[in-house]
Amino acid sequence: MNLVIDAVLAGKIAPLGSQGKRSAIHKVALSARVRVGETGLDGDHQYERKHHGGPEKALHHYSRDHYAAWRDEWPEASAETVGLMRFDAPGAFGENISTSGLNETDVCVGDVYRLGTVIVQVSQPRQPCWKLNVHFSRDDMSRRVQDTRRTGWYYRVLEPGEVAAGDPVERLARPHADWSIERLLRVFYVDRDDREALEEMATLEALTPSWRSTAAKRLESGKTESWSTRLNTPASAK
Repeated sequence: MNLVIDAVLAGKIAPLGSQGKRSAIHKVALSARVRVGETGLDGDHQYERKHHGGPEKALHHYSRDHYAAWRDEWPEASAETVGLMRFDAPGAFGENISTSGLNETDVCVGDVYRLGTVIVQVSQPRQPCWKLNVHFSRDDMSRRVQDTRRTGWYYRVLEPGEVAAGDPVERLARPHADWSIERLLRVFYVDRDDREALEEMATLEALTPSWRSTAAKRLESGKTESWSTRLNTPASAK
């Protein structure tokens, strides 16, 4: 696997949408090497730390290959500014790491990678929220990201270091080869009653505790948790 980082991106907290909601989803590419610590890139901000950032979601990685699919499905977005970004440069989905040649089917939870001099481990898929709707001025964007399973994934940082565009991406370990990010997303959002898969997910130590807990609760209750608060834009943000 001869992969390099296309872009390393960070963002500041700023108003989002006409109602002035706050977010750091708008990421811009960095030209210099940047330090990565336990909670992510130096200078990269998150507004609602309950839902964004923290050690289990220190870095968000998104495949640049998905941009072609978004352009094909939403061609007007290539010619017009949509929300804050367009589909012609990395950063539209709030990612910190952008690469080509790696996607949710290629990456497994627990995978350990070297990015520059940083050692990271895949912790969970991204769960899209309504701020993507406001960001793209499209009410169904968060659900589209979830339904297509083009979500990207998060890393926890095992060893701090530095990273920059052009650095190689090297996989060092794969403890859970049967559990790709795509499979996790499929179990959570498509095959929601697959008890055998949920039982296994609930015991995957490399998977973020909140995901393991959700799998266990679904097994106990026999019901799928509601996604409406996460996916639907609140009236106060419209």
